[in-house]
Amino acid sequence: MKKHPLFVALTAALLALTGFEGCSLSPTTVKAASLKPDSDRRLAPEFTLKDSDGKLVHLSDYRGKVVLLDFWATWCGPCRIEIPSFIDMQRKYKDRGFEVLGISMDDEGWEVVKPFLAEVGVNYRVLMGNDPTSQLYGGVDALPTTFLIDRDGKIAAVYVSLHSRKDFEDGVEELLRSPALHASIAGAK
Repeated sequence: MKKHPLFVALTAALLALTGFEGCSLSPTTVKAASLKPDSDRRLAPEFTLKDSDGKLVHLSDYRGKVVLLDFWATWCGPCRIEIPSFIDMQRKYKDRGFEVLGISMDDEGWEVVKPFLAEVGVNYRVLMGNDPTSQLYGGVDALPTTFLIDRDGKIAAVYVSLHSRKDFEDGVEELLRSPALHASIAGAK
């Protein structure tokens, strides 16, 4: 059956929009491109997840560092677009107290994630996520969803769907210039 050209064009436009905006569309999606004031930041929920070596990782292990926490999946086009920027940022800012943590939401688990990490050359720690962890962070409805966490372990910004490297770097650089407010709990590892 031959499709009407207008139907084909509209379908292609819709696919392009969802492919470049995010892997899920949610009417409650809010984009945040700037940092929240200190008084509006809430503590990032603690989690314990396994990395690709089977080691347990706690978010609190990174207290005292600026953390870019990225919920993503291998099947998500916009996620794949952002990852090279995260690789570069990890390399550029690691010595200044910055860490990228990826949380894969792939249902197939490490079977699909490990080959992807090797293929792309990911240089930061990736953890296997789950629905309970997603719910701790407000129910991650769209991928990628990325949280920028300050040195005190508080969520400073939330980025939903595809964002430019500059959006992330502006926030990271600002947070790296700020010392931890609670030095007694800011023991970076």
